[in-house]
Amino acid sequence: MLSLYQENKELLEEAVSEQKTLSIYNLIMDGGVGGQVIIGILFVLLTVGIYIYFERFFAVKSASKEDEGFMNQIKEFVSAGNLESAKELCESKNTPTARLIAKGISRIGKPLDDINTAIEAAGKLEVYKLEKNVSVLATIAGAAPMIGFLGTVIGMIVAIHEIANAGGQIDIKMLSDGLYTAMTTTVAGLIVGIVAYITYNHLVVRTNKVVYQMEAKSVEFLDLLNEPV
Repeated sequence: MLSLYQENKELLEEAVSEQKTLSIYNLIMDGGVGGQVIIGILFVLLTVGIYIYFERFFAVKSASKEDEGFMNQIKEFVSAGNLESAKELCESKNTPTARLIAKGISRIGKPLDDINTAIEAAGKLEVYKLEKNVSVLATIAGAAPMIGFLGTVIGMIVAIHEIANAGGQIDIKMLSDGLYTAMTTTVAGLIVGIVAYITYNHLVVRTNKVVYQMEAKSVEFLDLLNEPV
């Protein structure tokens, strides 16, 4: 009796062990061609999203670097009428803020409204550069879950098709391909969508900080030109 109990216990442990060894790879492979295609598309979207995030992250991080003494030096050069040195200082910094100030310096001598307009135009161009490809992340965040749900629909269609062809004899094994496709693609789509959504919002926050920084420095520069001589 004890021996039979031990045998049953060992068989149960083996069954549980086999169930635990089910890998992500097996889930994808068992999902059929439809599921594999959907997973492949989602993997490509995830790769593109991660690449855009890190590329933009380092670009925005570089743009956010600020020299605290930069504006003080600009004030000294402009007050002394040494515009060439001010331009050279801006070129050496190579940041969005420095490029805006350089644009304003190049317009000194013209009406203040013209200087302000030139800075605003340059600012729009800098913001466009900072936001380059970020909208792709937003698209991935919205499209990935829908692509995953498309895989769910395909999986359910496959499952229903198998039931219809079973002739009244339903075997859970014949439904496995459709069910695997339905579940794995949904999970994959949500994962990709969540990752893209989080990274997109993080980049938006970082970019907005740089934009506010540019606006603050531009106002400070215009105030400098408004100061009485």
